[in-house]
Amino acid sequence: MGYKFDKNARYTKTHEWVRVDGGVAVMGVSDYAQDSLSDVVYVDFPAVGDHFNQGDVIATVESVKAAEDVYAPLSGEVTELNEALNDNPEWVNEDPFGKGWFLKLKPGDLSELNNLMDAAAYEAFVAEEAEKGGH
Repeated sequence: MGYKFDKNARYTKTHEWVRVDGGVAVMGVSDYAQDSLSDVVYVDFPAVGDHFNQGDVIATVESVKAAEDVYAPLSGEVTELNEALNDNPEWVNEDPFGKGWFLKLKPGDLSELNNLMDAAAYEAFVAEEAEKGGH
């Protein structure tokens, strides 16, 4: 299956993506992750103002198959939630890098981006995962 990758995003090994633009980090789950989950029915968000460290559980996404933890790709403070997902959780499946974003963070340490994969590295990682029996 051909997955979509956002060349402007960085990726975690747990299949979250993050894009930093003007001091704001936008994050969500990757196309591979939404495909693995199947139909998303609910996203459980943190509160605006909550602080997280890189790798902390920051949200939970529920699908018809399972509930999966979503991990913070960067440390920071939650500044905005994509509350439209409450009424439109299918956007996570339809447009994971666009309308399906989860939340925005004020990043605490941009050097943490160095711990993440670029799109090419993530694409290779996904291919490996799929080979192991993911998809």
